[in-house]
Amino acid sequence: MLYEPINRRRWNGMLFFSKLLIRIIRMSNRVVFLAAALLLLLSSLLAWLLEPDTFQHPFNGFWWVMTTVTTVGYGDFYPKTVPGKLLGVFLYLFGISLISIVISKMIDFVFAYNRKKEEGKLRYKGSNHFVMIDWSKHAELAIQEIATSDPSAEIVLIAQLAKTPVDLDRVHYVQGNPVQRETLERANLAEARAVFIFADETTEHQHVLRDNAFIDGKTLLIATTIERHFGHLHTIVEVRERENIPSFTHVKVDEFIVGSETVSQLAVRSAFDPGASKLVSQLLTRRDAGDLHRIGKKPNWITYRDAFDELLREGATLIADGDRLDINRRLDETIPADARLFVVCDQETYRRLTG
Repeated sequence: MLYEPINRRRWNGMLFFSKLLIRIIRMSNRVVFLAAALLLLLSSLLAWLLEPDTFQHPFNGFWWVMTTVTTVGYGDFYPKTVPGKLLGVFLYLFGISLISIVISKMIDFVFAYNRKKEEGKLRYKGSNHFVMIDWSKHAELAIQEIATSDPSAEIVLIAQLAKTPVDLDRVHYVQGNPVQRETLERANLAEARAVFIFADETTEHQHVLRDNAFIDGKTLLIATTIERHFGHLHTIVEVRERENIPSFTHVKVDEFIVGSETVSQLAVRSAFDPGASKLVSQLLTRRDAGDLHRIGKKPNWITYRDAFDELLREGATLIADGDRLDINRRLDETIPADARLFVVCDQETYRRLTG
């Protein structure tokens, strides 16, 4: 019968500590981290004050406290008096438990952050990035091309998928409806470099995938939202049917891409002129020796002939100013100040031309 009161006291003590730990775990992260910081600071100072000859400096007290609460225990410093040892017992009972809770909360925070990032719940805070709207095979290829062309470029993908479809560090996923301004703001569209709107291929109603008017209508709605709130952005839009482009008349769109039409034209051109599709692919990618690059106008270039001849000597071929490919018929014309010159050359030549 003597053991029954002792066992009851042990049970009550364990129950007290378990309730205390549960209350600490349920506290907010800020309170727990503040309590842990105060515990480490006060215990370090107290250890030094109780045994100044043993610890010699407050930092040594901090070192001992840290090795104690993390259960490392190097043994280079340890208390020798009864008050110092009682402080050690206190750290064994409360300090180790509190630091363990802090570490577990930090791990939970990392997991929660990664989960939110994967689910597109986090706001993007960078700038000068590319924004891709809606997920498709074309969006995937565009992301790969940007990653290849510019190793430092950041990309934000906006889609309504449960998780990010891209496993790439430089791609930040934002989940949400791109028609809503709040979603666009989470992608920091105001500071973006350009925005691409791709034809949506992820709709739940698969039968509407064949309805190009429906898909282009959604694209038009997204473009209208962007033009209303972020009209300064360079906007590239993919449409399924060229006949739907006039519907975008009242919306600012810098460039249109008709995906199916481009594929068909390349297929026919390849049939008449074998190798034509490979040539276009080589110009548009960064995987071959001859790439398409944009360069700035040099002060000594007065006419297109000046630029053409100098570039040719450097190993580059001037082919266009903006979307005009008739440079060879305009060689004696003066190059305007806002010219957008495009050349074909390899990466080494391009780096040399741009200094």
